[in-house]
Parts: sequence; C-alpha cells; structure tokens
Amino acid sequence: MSGGQQQRVAAARAMATKPEVIFADEPSGNLDSKSSKELLSFMKSVVEELNQTIIMVTHDPYAASYANRVIMLKDGRIASDLDQPTQEEIVAEVTALTNI
Repeated sequence: MSGGQQQRVAAARAMATKPEVIFADEPSGNLDSKSSKELLSFMKSVVEELNQTIIMVTHDPYAASYANRVIMLKDGRIASDLDQPTQEEIVAEVTALTNI
C-alpha cells in the first residue's frame, strides 16, 4: 500500500466507530500532493456526511484550508481565529503574524 492509502485506511479506522471528536496530528505531513488532497477531501466529507468533528494540527496552509475554522497560536496564545478561510487568507495571516 502507498503512504496515501495507508493514511486513508488509518483515517477510516479512526472514524469507523463514529467518535464525536477525532484528533489528527499533521495527517498529510508525509504525503505527496495528490495523496494529501485525497486524504483531506475524505476527512472533510466525513465531517460533512457523518457530522463528526476533527481537530487537526498542521503547519500546512493547504491542509488548513480544508478546515471550517482555523485557530493560530503564537507564543502559546490564540493569535488568530479564521472562519472558512482560503489558503491565501491563511498564508496572509501567517505572514502578518510572523512580521509582528
């Protein structure tokens, strides 16, 4: 199985019992762009279809753009809270936060 297939299987197993909340730490971190997009699309569809919540930690603006809400931390504090952000909005916010 490819890395992307393994990640999708792991995600499906985590979601199979329909927990209220799923924690995902860098779920697309070691994947190529195609596998990353497939996994993130799968996760988003599960959220929408099964009404599950996924809390995802990521440094990837592309991955974060799949989220309904993006909270950014700086020095252990909430520095930004974005609702339905695009990848471009996330990058702009990260840039603004790193230039402070």
